[in-house]
Amino acid sequence: MRVNLTSILKAAHQHGYGIGAFNTPNLESIQAVIAAAEALKQPVIIMHAQIHEQMIPLEVIGPVMIRLADQASVDVCVHLDHGEDLGYLLHAMKLGFSSVMYDGSKLSYDENLINTREIVRVAHYLGVSVEAELGRVLRPEGGGKADTDEEVLTPEGCYTDPQSAKGFVAATGVDALAIAFGTAHGVYEAEPCLDFDRIAAIHKLVDVPLVMHGGSGVSAGDFHKAIKSGISKINYFTYMSLAGGQAVKVHLDQNPGQDLRFDEMVEIGRMAMERDVKRALKVFRG
Repeated sequence: MRVNLTSILKAAHQHGYGIGAFNTPNLESIQAVIAAAEALKQPVIIMHAQIHEQMIPLEVIGPVMIRLADQASVDVCVHLDHGEDLGYLLHAMKLGFSSVMYDGSKLSYDENLINTREIVRVAHYLGVSVEAELGRVLRPEGGGKADTDEEVLTPEGCYTDPQSAKGFVAATGVDALAIAFGTAHGVYEAEPCLDFDRIAAIHKLVDVPLVMHGGSGVSAGDFHKAIKSGISKINYFTYMSLAGGQAVKVHLDQNPGQDLRFDEMVEIGRMAMERDVKRALKVFRG
């Protein structure tokens, strides 16, 4: 059943566990995520990121996400991830997305606040939840090299300031806040060093669920610490996608010379992604 972000995060925020949020840029990834959630009888969030528009347009994948969410036996939030274009966010809402994330993290604090407040006004009128971001989670997934301005950022230059978070949430009325505390999108080149005290400090000052971006590659122990410190929503994509690709590679390596039809290859990848999502959901639940 399709629900909005506020609804799906309410219990997690109150009782201290995490909800998995997975980018689903094709049919098989949507099926994998929902099947894993149904098998575990857990709620889940499926997402389309604006950066994946080049891979598959919102017009194509959005209705598929919505239909499969409506048919699911568990609660499913259909969420637009990292939307930077206000018109694009509005289009997702009109399609039926139950939640949107406005990413104004590259803007000044004041510009981010003004734009977020306007998105919240429109979204709440339509019954749609809004996530915003304060601070910078570096290297967008699927985006390759870091932006030029990211090359000069220090940890303190991109980590979320607790007092700023308090003022931002109060001024915008946002339903969830993505914060920066040491995670990064994509594949980690070294074990991440996460600032759990910063999560806890922000959690004490704001009354909305906190969101962790860049979840792939984080250890189970660090996930549990982050959730205990106040994280309620965990974005996860890269390692799920890699699991699908690796499963196909292993099959081909183990069966040299075998003719592998495309539909068979896709199913091998889908099943591997489902297994990885199940593993992640169990970790997030604690």
